[in-house]
Amino acid sequence: MTDQRSRGRPRSEAARQAILAAAMLDLAEHGYAALTMQGIAARAGVGKQTVYRWWSSKADVVLEALIDRAETSITLPDEGTLAADLDAFIGATFRERGLRSVLTGLMAQALLDPEFAKAFRDRFLFSRRAALRRILDRAAARGEIPPDVDRELLIDVVYGVLWYRLMLDHAPLGEDAGRELTGLLIRAVSP
Repeated sequence: MTDQRSRGRPRSEAARQAILAAAMLDLAEHGYAALTMQGIAARAGVGKQTVYRWWSSKADVVLEALIDRAETSITLPDEGTLAADLDAFIGATFRERGLRSVLTGLMAQALLDPEFAKAFRDRFLFSRRAALRRILDRAAARGEIPPDVDRELLIDVVYGVLWYRLMLDHAPLGEDAGRELTGLLIRAVSP
């Protein structure tokens, strides 16, 4: 299971950050398939046993690194309007397109490993959905989204576009696509 901390020495935050940074750097340079626990440890300057003490697999290390990055890079905006909030949130999300190898690697791992799939879904995917749901709920409270609009479907549309473009790489995934998607959503909820 991911991130078990019940046994052993407590984590050194410096070592944790070094390991997560090493995993992301290795991913950027070599891709998910070439990533190894030994390579992560070597790049972080820690023993392989240190990495295994805190994470059971490379997927678990990468998942934690991704969660940390999402929490710092994709903040929950409150710009006062649905259009501005969506533009900021979706724009920040789509700017992270450089994480394609990370996300597709984790999705592939989730398809192969049901235990990891649950961790990926619960810890990352559902937290990103919850962030977007807060934006939509605020907009509904301001009267910008009619009560009969299915907000879960709107969330599916946003992440459906993101994942489809990540997985197939058939169309650009950047700020322009984010603005177009924001416009589409605003038109969808407008009377």
